[in-house]
Amino acid sequence: MERVTGIGGYFLRAADPKAMTAWYRDVLGVDFGDHGLWQQPAGPTVIGLFEADTDYFGTRPESQDRQQTMLNFRVGDLDAMIAQLREAGAEVDDQTQQMDGIGRFGWVTDPEGNRIELWEPEGTS
Repeated sequence: MERVTGIGGYFLRAADPKAMTAWYRDVLGVDFGDHGLWQQPAGPTVIGLFEADTDYFGTRPESQDRQQTMLNFRVGDLDAMIAQLREAGAEVDDQTQQMDGIGRFGWVTDPEGNRIELWEPEGTS
């Protein structure tokens, strides 16, 4: 049986793609390069399915509609990343969450209102 070998991409709509690309590069350190290609370090990827009415992903501020997907980035040091994001003026959730055996989580919202999860896998820092 043929199987997928990994996530090939994640696509977002943006009112200003150039500004969003710059924000992801300058604030999160995700450099998409010239063609949207980002080489990430090896590590775990989680695919999680949630109930349709979950508020975990947040809501779209302009319409109050539920956000349909949420991008999750692995980080080596959640506290350092959160401090860096706040220093850059990003909208960062005040709370973090610890899940035993999994790691710590925090959240930031990009300039177009997409909630992004930051995950420090257990045993990373």
